[in-house]
Amino acid sequence: MPINKTDDTIIDSIRLTGAVDDDKLNELAASAKESGKSIISLLKESGLMSEDQMARIVAAAQKIEFITLSPDMVDPIAAHMIPYEMSNEHNLIGLRTEGDKLYVAMSSPMNLAVRDQIELRTGYKVFPQAATPNAIKGAVRYHFNVQNVTKQTIASMRLKKQRQGDRQEVANLSKLQDSADPISSLVCSIISGAIDCRASDIHVEPQESNLTIRYRVDGILKKELDIPSTAQAEVISHLKIMAGMDISEKRIPQDGHITTMHQNREYDLRVSSLPAVTGEKIVLRILDKSNKRWNLDDIAPNKFDNAKFRSLLENPYGMILITGPTGSGKTTTLYSLLQLLNNGRNNIVTVEDPVEYRLAGITQVQVNNKAGLTFAAALRSILRQDPDIILIGEIRDLETAEIAVSAAMTGHLVLSTLHTNDAAGAISRFINIGIPPFLLASSLLGAVAQRLIRKSCSQCGQTYAASDEQKKILAAGGNDKELTLVKNAGCDNCLKTGYLGRESIYEILTVSPQLRRMIIDGKSDTEIKAQAIKEGMRTLKASGIEAVVSRNTTIDELWRVVDMQMD
Repeated sequence: MPINKTDDTIIDSIRLTGAVDDDKLNELAASAKESGKSIISLLKESGLMSEDQMARIVAAAQKIEFITLSPDMVDPIAAHMIPYEMSNEHNLIGLRTEGDKLYVAMSSPMNLAVRDQIELRTGYKVFPQAATPNAIKGAVRYHFNVQNVTKQTIASMRLKKQRQGDRQEVANLSKLQDSADPISSLVCSIISGAIDCRASDIHVEPQESNLTIRYRVDGILKKELDIPSTAQAEVISHLKIMAGMDISEKRIPQDGHITTMHQNREYDLRVSSLPAVTGEKIVLRILDKSNKRWNLDDIAPNKFDNAKFRSLLENPYGMILITGPTGSGKTTTLYSLLQLLNNGRNNIVTVEDPVEYRLAGITQVQVNNKAGLTFAAALRSILRQDPDIILIGEIRDLETAEIAVSAAMTGHLVLSTLHTNDAAGAISRFINIGIPPFLLASSLLGAVAQRLIRKSCSQCGQTYAASDEQKKILAAGGNDKELTLVKNAGCDNCLKTGYLGRESIYEILTVSPQLRRMIIDGKSDTEIKAQAIKEGMRTLKASGIEAVVSRNTTIDELWRVVDMQMD
C-alpha cells in the first residue's frame, strides 16, 4: 500500500525539526505502508513525540497556523457559537470572529466534515488554527464551566423579560442549554455541569441573599456558584415542574424524578424538596442508567476481600448484612453480590426504598408507605413468591428483622443493610432491636462494614518518604524501614482536588462456630471483634492502611474516612 501525500509532507516536516532520527522515520514509513495507518497514528502509538510536537508538525505540514492556546485568548461569544457537545467531542473551540470568518482552534484541523458542520450551524467561514489537545480541553473546560455559562445566563435574564409560555420538560440537556428561555438554559447548565464533574448529588440551597448551588463529588460537597435571589423562585419552580412535582405546594416535602439525556447517555435524577426558613431546598441525586458497574471484581478488587465475599455467597441460605453510614456504597456492594448470584437458576426478589437502579432478571419491589406497602408487608408477600434470594434495602424495625431472620432460617439467602460503625456492631444492633441471640446466631452468615475512600489522581500524585510518625501510625515496622506514600498537588484532570474516583474498603466478619457460641452467650461487640480478628478478619483500619501503603490514597484521606483510634 503506497504512503499518502499527507504522510509524505509530515515526514518531511519531522525531518526538518530533527525530532525523530532518519532510521526511525524510515521504519515508521514502512510500517505505515504495510498497515495502512497514518504516520500521526503511529507516532502517537510509539510515543516518540509529545502532543505539542505533533500538533506543530501537523500544522506546519498543512500550512496552518499553530497557536499556544490559553483560555484568555478565546472570545466567549465565539466559543458558544459552537455547542459544547461538538466542542467536547471533536476537541475544538471557537476563538474569535472577523467579519464573516470564524477562527477555530482544533486538535485535528484537517477534519473537513466537522468544519462543514460548524459552517452550516453558524453561517461563518471556518478558519482552523492548530493547538495541542490538552490546551483545547482546558479552554473548553474553562469557557463551558457551569459558572461562566451561568454568568452569561444571569446577564441575559437582567437584560430581557421572562418569555411567556409553558416550560418544556427536559429531554436533551444540550438542546435545552441553547434555549432562548434563560431559566431553562440556567437549570440545564447546572445539571450538565454536575454530570461533567462526576457529581453524585446537586444541592440547590436558598440563602438570605442568593441561591447557592453545591455539587457532591467523590463524597465531598463543593460550592459551585451563587445565583441572585431574584431568580430563586423561578429556578425552584422550573426544577419542580421538570420533576413532576406540585409547584403550588411549598409547605411539605415532595419527591419527584427527571429522566434526561446528556452526551448520548441516559440519566435519572431523583429529586427531593424540603421546606426551609429561606425557601425550598432541592437535592437531586444523579443516577447514570447506562453505567454497568455491578461487578464484584471491580467493587472489591482486593483478592482477600473478594474471596471472603465469594465464600459467604456459597452458602445456600442464611443472612448477610452490610453496614456503614449513608453514602458508603452499601447498595452498590449489594447489587454486585446480586449480579454474581443472578445466574438464571435463582428467583431473586428485592424490597427497596427507593429502587435506584433496574437490574435485569431480578424482581424489584418499591416500598410505598402511603399505600401500606412497608418493608414488612412486602416481605410477607415475597415469601409467597417462591424466592431463593431476598434483598431487603434496610432493616429498620423489629418486624422486618423478625421476617428476615425467619426467611434466613427457612432456606432463603437474605441480604440487607444496617447503620452501624463496624461489622461486630451489626450483632448488637439486631439484639437491641429485639431478636433473641440464639436466633441471630443460627441465621447470620456474616456482617460486612464498608467505607468509600477517595483514590489519588494518577496524573498529579507525588511520592514522598514517610515520616517516623506516619510510619508509626501505619505500623510500617520501625523508623528505619523505607516507606513511600503519595500526596496530590491537584490538576485539571481531578478538578484540582487531588483525587479521582473512590474505592471501597471492607471489614468482613464471617460467623464461625466459636463466634456463634459467643453471640448466644451474649458477649460484647469488643469481645466478638477481638475473636474475629484472631480468626483472620481484617479491620477497616487495616484495610485503609493497606490502601495508603499501596499508594492508592493519601494518609489524610485515611484519617478523614476511618476512625484511627479504633482497634
